[in-house]
Amino acid sequence: MPTFQSNPVNQSKLARTIRRYPLLFGVPFCLIIVGASFGMQAFTQTRYDLQDRKIKQISDEQALGLGRAKRKLDIREEYFKLSAVNDNDWEQKRIARPPGLPEWGVPPIEPTVPENVKS
Repeated sequence: MPTFQSNPVNQSKLARTIRRYPLLFGVPFCLIIVGASFGMQAFTQTRYDLQDRKIKQISDEQALGLGRAKRKLDIREEYFKLSAVNDNDWEQKRIARPPGLPEWGVPPIEPTVPENVKS
C-alpha cells in the first residue's frame, strides 16, 4: 500500500515560506512575548505601589491608636485585682472513672492476645 505524500498538493505561499524559514514566525513571536513582559512591568509595579501605600496608611492609623490607649502594667495592681475576686463559692466534686480505668497506683492489666492470632 503506498504512503501518502508529506506535502499537500495546493500549499499556500505563506505555508511554504514558514516551512522554509521557521524563524520568520518564531522570532517575532518571541519578541512580542519579551516586549509584553517589559510592558507589563509598569502595570505590575503600579499595583504593588498602591498596595504598599494602603498598608502604610493602615499601619500609621494603628500606630496612632495604640499609643494613646496603652497603659503601663503594674504587677502589684493585677495581683490585688485577682485577690479581691471572691472565688470561695465552689465545691470540689469527684468525677466517676470510665469503666476499665484502674485506680491510681494500680498498673494496667496486660492485654490478652486472641487465640486465633499467631505471632
